[in-house]
This record gives sequence, C-alpha cells and structure tokens, in this order.
Amino acid sequence: MTDDTGMKNAPYVVPIGPVHPALKEPVQFLFEMDGEVVKKADFAPGQTHRGIEWMGMRRNPVQIVHLTDRICGICGVTHSLSFARAVEQIVDIEVPPRADYIRVIIAELERIQSHLLWAGVAAHELGFDTLFYLAWRVREESLDVIENITGNRINYGLVQIGGVRRDITPDQHPVIHACLDNYRALFSKMANLFLNDTTISIRCKDTGVLSFEEALHLCTVGPTARASGVVKDVRVDYPYSAYGDLDISPILPSVLNGEINGDVYDRIIVRLFEIEQSIGIIETCLREMPEGQILWEPKLPKLLAACKKAHGEAIGRHEAPRGECLHYVAMDGNESPAMWKVKASSYSNLHSWIPMLEGEQLADVPIVVASIDPCLSCTDRVAVIRGEKRDLMTKEDLHRLSVEKTRRILGC
Repeated sequence: MTDDTGMKNAPYVVPIGPVHPALKEPVQFLFEMDGEVVKKADFAPGQTHRGIEWMGMRRNPVQIVHLTDRICGICGVTHSLSFARAVEQIVDIEVPPRADYIRVIIAELERIQSHLLWAGVAAHELGFDTLFYLAWRVREESLDVIENITGNRINYGLVQIGGVRRDITPDQHPVIHACLDNYRALFSKMANLFLNDTTISIRCKDTGVLSFEEALHLCTVGPTARASGVVKDVRVDYPYSAYGDLDISPILPSVLNGEINGDVYDRIIVRLFEIEQSIGIIETCLREMPEGQILWEPKLPKLLAACKKAHGEAIGRHEAPRGECLHYVAMDGNESPAMWKVKASSYSNLHSWIPMLEGEQLADVPIVVASIDPCLSCTDRVAVIRGEKRDLMTKEDLHRLSVEKTRRILGC
C-alpha cells in the first residue's frame, strides 16, 4: 500500500474488542487494514465460557432443563426443546400431540421477539436509533404474550421432558390473536422502514456479501444461510413436534424481488418475512391444536425413574431464530447423563464473518458483524491448557475423543 507521495507504507492492524460499544457480547477482532478497507479479518471468541455442560452432567435430566433455559437469554425454548427432544428419543417417550402444538407456538413467538430484537440492534448499528426504539417497543407485545402463556418473559420454564408444563387455555386465545393481528397491521410499516429507507439500502446492499458457495462450504445455518440462497430449515427438512402437520417453506430473499445477493440487506429481508410466516404458523396451531393431556408422565418420580433406566444416545435439533440448534445426549443408566454437548446456532455461523468482512470498509464492520445475529455466550467453549502449555484441539482430535468416550460409555 502506498501514500500520496508513492512511498510504500506498512500494513497496520486494528483491534476491536473484546469489549467495545459496537459489540453486544465479548469477542476479539483483528483487522489488517489498507486505508479504510479490511484486507484480512480474524476473530477470537471464548470470552464468556460458563461451564454449563459441566454443571449439567452432575444433575438429572429434569434439572438440566432448567439450565438449558438459561444458556441463552433470548432463545430460552430453543435449548430446552432441543435437550428434551434428545432425552425423549433415548427414553422412548411419546409427547402428547397437544404439547407438540404448544411447543411450536412458543417457539414461533420466540422467533418473532428474537427477530425484532435483532432488527432493533441492526438499526442501532446503522445509527438509526428512532427505528431501534420502534422495533424494541413493538417487540414488547410478543414478550407480554409469552409471559401470559408461561409466566415469564425470558426464562420461560415451559418445556418439560415428555411435554410442557403449562397449557394454553381458551381464554388466552384472544390475547394471542390480538398480538398477532397487531403485528400483521404493523408488518407493512416495518417492512417499508427497513427495506425502502434510502440510508439502510445504501449501507446494507452489496455489504457483507456471503456467496451461495461460501455459505454452503462454511455450513452456515438459519437466516444467514437462507439469505445466501441455501435452502435449509430443520422445521422443513426434518419435521418435529407439530411442524410436520404444517405447510411451511424456507424463506429466501427472492420472496421480495426475485433476487438473491447474500448481503446484509438480504438478511434483513429473510428475518422480516420470517416474522410474517411465524404469525401464520401460530394462527394455524391455535386453530388446529388437538385436545388432550400436555405431559407424557405428570408424576415427576416416575419420569425420573424412566430416565434413570435409559441407555443410549440421541441428538435433539430445533430451528432456532439463528438456525439449527443441536443437543447431543448420552445416557448409561445413571441419574445424570454420561455426556451432554450443545452446539448453538451461532457456532455454525461465526466463520462466515471472514468472507463477509474482508474487502469492506471499517465503518461497516458493526452492521456486518451484527447481520448474522451472533449469540456468543451460548456458543463459547473452553480451551485445553496443561500446565503452561496451551493445546489446540484439531477437528480430528475432537472427533477421536468423542468416539472413544461414546464407546466407553455405551460399552461398545
């Protein structure tokens, strides 16, 4: 790189984080710059590891459900549902159909509030704080409905192994419908503000581009993948709960104008239209929800006894607002699981930051980073340190250790 006199300048590195006003959670970025252009990007998560998996493997499955609700402050039902589904497969529990519909309703309400939260954050990163306040004010109504159903706005405590703890009664239907009707009326206004505003278009179109090939190669999930044209949605590809009874399709940016660019603007399109889709899913579930019980086994001692006898392993998956969330559980006849591993949605999306950021202006870094809707505290994992030596575990090492431990647990 050269200056105005033609003299060659050395490249310089700009560090951002791990604590920075533009970052909502701790993560370290390093940018090699050419003037204002990012030539090379790297990041280092791992600042907020909390040891939840370690705690969970010292508790019984029912107690772990309470922990899963607290893995993420935004996606409470995401982790509890994924964990419960894994245990239900091992114990061979059949969830009552009514409970499956209630799970879908709360999951889609969570998708709405999460996408609205992201929309506010994105507006803030663009300097559009009026839109930030509007999005978060609109979000409050969905949180009020979640509280009406579960008793809590954040850590819902709704999912139980074998079903749900609370029913949705007929007198709650008008409250839910009033919220959904209001969101339908607001949708065109919110879409107009986000998609037709000149400033947002200039800042977001052709910014943070992730091509179809890159999205596929990096195994991205959720709106990040779909915004690049990757047709991937666990609700459709591997239907679970009541999703198999619903006629839904993955939302792609082409729903608006027939184009797919894989930029920040397309990620806005996907999330906004997923809100509209979630409204329709909830209305269908309320209309078609069957009667019946909401728990496989209401008596806790019997449920715990069934879990304690169980042997085997399973994976529970859920299409979270950020994409596929995965919980792996292995049980060997003891009160606590022999193994519990969590793969949060953002874990699959973080590496897409590199191609998105390289070649962009430094001023666009905040909105590009925010465009994948990262959740770092539910993603971070631990490094291995022996004495003063720090070991880097390769993919092959982790796979080998996992296979060896699973064989040891299951005795095969």
